[in-house]
Amino acid sequence: MAFFQRRLKGSGGYAPDLAQEVYLRMLRLNDAEAIRDPEAYLFTVAGNIAKEQAVLVRRARSSVEVDQAMDEPQLHDLPMFEHELDAQTRVQRLREALAQLPPKCQAAVILQYRHGLGQREVAEQLGISTHMVKKYVAQALVHCRRRLSRFA
Repeated sequence: MAFFQRRLKGSGGYAPDLAQEVYLRMLRLNDAEAIRDPEAYLFTVAGNIAKEQAVLVRRARSSVEVDQAMDEPQLHDLPMFEHELDAQTRVQRLREALAQLPPKCQAAVILQYRHGLGQREVAEQLGISTHMVKKYVAQALVHCRRRLSRFA
């Protein structure tokens, strides 16, 4: 955990989840005896997980907040009827994009955004780690953005 806290200065709160992910990956090894230097291997796995987490954090910071998008001036200038039709079309397209996701990924997004559950609560409901919840949500956001950008 100290490794992750040093490595992820601004995101040290993820250290317990990331340490658990390292532990799980080590448990999944088929032939642990083949590893010449287990400590070096452990730190390599931890380093890779830290890089993955840093990418997720960067993506989350660079994403556009829904509230910010709704504050754009050109959106306020649309006539009410056209705005409602456009919103209905976007919602339908978003539903279609969500339906294309794997079931656990879809469930994580719905529990977090529609039901307002935190990542830990979602993890408990789905029987997965909070790290996997973050991965599922990131995967869903990327998929939905790609899918919806085709219509822009």
